[in-house]
Amino acid sequence: MLRLYGFTVSNYFNMVKMALIEKGIDYEFVDTKPSQETEFLAKSPMGKVPCLETAQGFISESDVIFDYLEDLGEGPSLMPSDPFEKAKVRELIKEIELYIELPARSCFAEAFFGGTVSDEVKEKAKANLAKGIDCLRRNGKFAPYVAGSEFTYADIMFMYAVSLAGACAKRVLGVNLLEDFPEARTLSETLAKRDSAVKIAADQKA
Repeated sequence: MLRLYGFTVSNYFNMVKMALIEKGIDYEFVDTKPSQETEFLAKSPMGKVPCLETAQGFISESDVIFDYLEDLGEGPSLMPSDPFEKAKVRELIKEIELYIELPARSCFAEAFFGGTVSDEVKEKAKANLAKGIDCLRRNGKFAPYVAGSEFTYADIMFMYAVSLAGACAKRVLGVNLLEDFPEARTLSETLAKRDSAVKIAADQKA
C-alpha cells in the first residue's frame, strides 16, 4: 500500500490526498512535518511534504506524484488522453503554482504564522498575483472546470493553491483575488462540494 507523508494543513499534501481519493487508490497517512533531519531527507531530498512511499521507493513534488498516480492506471483518469490537451493541463498546473501560489507564499508568514513581511514584499506580491490571475483568466477554460469539461489535476491545483492565495491576499494585501472573476468563484464553490474536498475539510477540522 502507498504511504502518504504530510500534514492536514499543507495545501500541497491535500492536493495529493485529493488525487488519491478521486482515483480511489488506497493509501496510509503518515503524519509528518517538513524536516531537515537526515532520516526524512532520505525520503524527501528537500525535506518537504508531501512525499509518497511506494514499493520501489519514495517520490516527492506534487506534480511528479500526480504523474506517478496517473501512470499506475488505477481509477478514473485525471488527465486528458490527447497529448496537446494533456500538455495544457500541465501548463495550467505550472501557471497556478508559479504565478499565483508562489507570489502569495511570500506573504504567508504574516497571513498565517504571526510574522511580518515588508511593504516591498507586499507590493511585489500584489503585482505578481494580479498578473497570475490575469494569466489564469486568459488560459483557463472554466467550462466548467479549469481545463474544460472534465475534472483534472489542474482543478486540484486550483482548489488548494488559489483558495490559500486568496485567503492570504485578503488578510495581508486587502485584495479579493477573484472579485472580478466569477467563473473562478463558481468553480471554487463547485470543487468544495466534491466528496474528496468535503472529506479533506473534515479531516482538517478534526
